[in-house]
Amino acid sequence: MNKLEEDIKKFGFINETTPEIDIKEKIERLKKEKNAIILAHFYQIPEIQDIADYIGDSLALSQKAAETDADMIVFCGVHFMAETAKIISPNKKVILPDLKAGCSLADNCSYEQLKAFKAQYPEHIVVTYINSSAAVKTLSDIICTSSNAVKIVNSIPKEKNIIFVPDKNLGAWVIDKTKRDMILWDGSCEVHDILKLENIIKLKQKYREAKLIAHPECKAPILLMADFVGSTTALIEYTKNDKAQKYIVATETGVLHQMKKNSPEKEFIIASTNETCSCNDCPYMKLNTMQKLYMSMKYEKPEIVLKPEIIKKAGKPIFKMLKI
Repeated sequence: MNKLEEDIKKFGFINETTPEIDIKEKIERLKKEKNAIILAHFYQIPEIQDIADYIGDSLALSQKAAETDADMIVFCGVHFMAETAKIISPNKKVILPDLKAGCSLADNCSYEQLKAFKAQYPEHIVVTYINSSAAVKTLSDIICTSSNAVKIVNSIPKEKNIIFVPDKNLGAWVIDKTKRDMILWDGSCEVHDILKLENIIKLKQKYREAKLIAHPECKAPILLMADFVGSTTALIEYTKNDKAQKYIVATETGVLHQMKKNSPEKEFIIASTNETCSCNDCPYMKLNTMQKLYMSMKYEKPEIVLKPEIIKKAGKPIFKMLKI
């Protein structure tokens, strides 16, 4: 095992440093030399969002990367997102700056757990939120995103029973919209689930003219109170096109960067659990840094490697979703 491999095993990233003064130029140079494309999720730090070729939600980024002739995808997001990029673009090299950038929601539902759960309901269709591992996707009948979950569930014949995994909050919201009776996996995103209704009410009282916008991974009482509920992309687009001048934003803090860039004249208040807490900073998303991005591009590690049979099995429910 060489030093790079030791670093990745120990730290999750390559533990070398380089002067910060010209790191942007070095990244841009490596991008050209290696025919690489940088993808950044909306929850990434502003510096990474600004240097990325594409910014967006996880599936849209993977689709965009597949459309390019890039040889290497550098996914500044979390592990399941990079896996999805590899599934959609199996012939491209996929790099994740920090291998330990996981997801509390995806980690809540393992392959073994879902396999055992499915055995209890052999006749049920498994609808899996894209925030899940490649292994879990192999056990799924169809994948959904926060933006198309309602459409996907509505596409399933009403006589079919459904298991929805792994986000119970998103699942409950879909039940409310579709009126379908689904069995929900008991999982949630720690960033969204931690938000409390009483704190939202206090913010609404303080900023009476502000609209409340929320991601469907939030708890039901918050979603019922919201003026608009939607995916990360939908939230950003809503604030861009809506006429209001002030918004309480119930999701991860990273979205504020694009909201402010699109609408610098508007005010955005993040709906944290209290005034001194950064609780809805996703600790996994924020593991990626400019330094790690540079080192991962330089050495083309850590690489996301999936077995061909995993790619094939996990790809089926993803492409089934895309057809719908």
